[in-house]
Amino acid sequence: MSGALARVKDLPPEERPQEKLLRRGPADLTTRELLALVWRTGAGRRSALALADHLLVQVGGLRRLASTPPEDLCRIPGIGPAKAAQILAGLELGRRLLALGPEERHPLRSPADAAGLVMPEMRFLPQEHFRVLLLDAKNRVLASELVSIGTLNTSLVHPRELFRRAIQASAAAVILVHNHPSGDPTPSAEDLALTRRLVESGKLLGIEVSNPH
Repeated sequence: MSGALARVKDLPPEERPQEKLLRRGPADLTTRELLALVWRTGAGRRSALALADHLLVQVGGLRRLASTPPEDLCRIPGIGPAKAAQILAGLELGRRLLALGPEERHPLRSPADAAGLVMPEMRFLPQEHFRVLLLDAKNRVLASELVSIGTLNTSLVHPRELFRRAIQASAAAVILVHNHPSGDPTPSAEDLALTRRLVESGKLLGIEVSNPH
């Protein structure tokens, strides 16, 4: 099957943009995958991924896409007003996030602050979810990233994966967070061993690691 005809649903589950984003986080997706996920469908004989490739070639890459007028986007075959609007809305959200002042990102001052940030999302999850909060030098949250789902152990939470995300975000520190579906918050021996391993890895990289048990 040719690249133009290949559909997202024909890809292996682990390679589909939506599944990749939910499992690894948005930083792991390529620009073409993010675009394909924004509009979800292709046009004509082009899949969403092939259409994303076509768009990026036509405008000259992501940087130029951000400054391309709506009318020019609509002239690109397969884009049209609906897909152009979706692209521009996503870009505008990114601009607004970058425009947020430091005062709008409150620092975390205690383990309770970190727990309060993630508890609404994590407290009733049926499986263990391991997340990392990426912080700037003033302990303000840059991002919250899902690292793994399932039983917490060193095979599912590898320092390379966790710190790759921290380095990409230029984080000065990270907070490790995971839920206990059993309801018992007492850290297991595996929890403690993993925390020690990640703390030591963070020291080598100059990234402080905290675990608000």
